[in-house]
Amino acid sequence: MTVHPHPVRNPRRTDPVESDDPYCMPADAAAALLGGLPWNRLAVLGDSVTAGVMDPLPGYRHRSFADRFTDALAATRPGFAALDLAEPHLLLAEIRERQLVPALEFAPDVVMVSAGGNDAFRSFDPDALRAGLAALLTPLAESGAVVVTIGLFDLARSGLVPPEYAEGMARRFDTLDALTAELTGSLGGVHIDTHHHPLAADPGIYAADRVHANARGHAVAFAAIADALGRERRLGRWGGRGGERSGEA
Repeated sequence: MTVHPHPVRNPRRTDPVESDDPYCMPADAAAALLGGLPWNRLAVLGDSVTAGVMDPLPGYRHRSFADRFTDALAATRPGFAALDLAEPHLLLAEIRERQLVPALEFAPDVVMVSAGGNDAFRSFDPDALRAGLAALLTPLAESGAVVVTIGLFDLARSGLVPPEYAEGMARRFDTLDALTAELTGSLGGVHIDTHHHPLAADPGIYAADRVHANARGHAVAFAAIADALGRERRLGRWGGRGGERSGEA
């Protein structure tokens, strides 16, 4: 399933700080929204996106979306455990080689994954890309964990990429997002569609390196994650707390 994010608060100013940014969510509200999910063990896999590489931005907490997600789950779960295996700069095959076994050994009931972005900076074979994603995500889903994948923002259409590279890059990242969404859905997971977020191509969410997000980008991504998973919970997708691995520490 692909879940499309939407604004979670009403806009009040044109140059927001996190506390009144219409695309952000307060920590206590996120914790309450996610409190009923039946997850007590989180594993985070991926590259620099989930590793939390970012620039600071005045008015925004310097906390990655993966860290914010960890905080929100931990706030309502005594004994909650999390393992962040993400490393910057890794290709999809390297993520699988370095992180899959430790993740499975940790026995998570939910995994957060961002993978393939570094591959998408290059020319790639979509069939090979899908096979690589399947090799990473399928064992995680088969272990019993809910797979949550995070779409990448739309850097190629932000105006930060030289025009001679932007069109090809946009096609590759569109393909990555579509393949990730399709595969995640087929595995019973949730793909957070931040690739089509209203701010996905806004240059104001990117770091000075014109590749990664800044602190606002991470805050925006987390709000989209919390909002999407909260809606799925309200629809009764996972029921209440107390899943198969509930109570493990």
